Amino acid sequence: MQRFTDYRVLTFDCYGTLIDWKTGIWDALQPLIMRNRDAEVTRDAALLAFGQCESVQEQETPDLLYSELLARVHGRIADRLGMQTVPELDGAFGASVPDWPAFPDTADALRVLKRHFRLVILSNGA
Repeated sequence: MQRFTDYRVLTFDCYGTLIDWKTGIWDALQPLIMRNRDAEVTRDAALLAFGQCESVQEQETPDLLYSELLARVHGRIADRLGMQTVPELDGAFGASVPDWPAFPDTADALRVLKRHFRLVILSNGA
């Protein structure tokens, strides 16, 4: 039976494991929601729309930089939720990834782990 201490390197997926992408996306959608004050959009509906729109956009344009892909996804989300957007809002959403927050315990956990392991963070975003 292998033990945790048998390993020298640990790998982590970044978004969803270390970074709270759901909060980051919801926060980044707030300018769109504020622009469309009459739209009644829940967090769950917005995140569902994000997942669906991101999947379609990734299939259509797999070679786009993630920031450019997200800008297009933003436009799709607006359309899907019956909201109006402008290129500036789309671009700001695309550039929002660095602002997505880490989970509260991420930094402390990584500090502890790096004393015992080499750490590798993997991401297909940004």
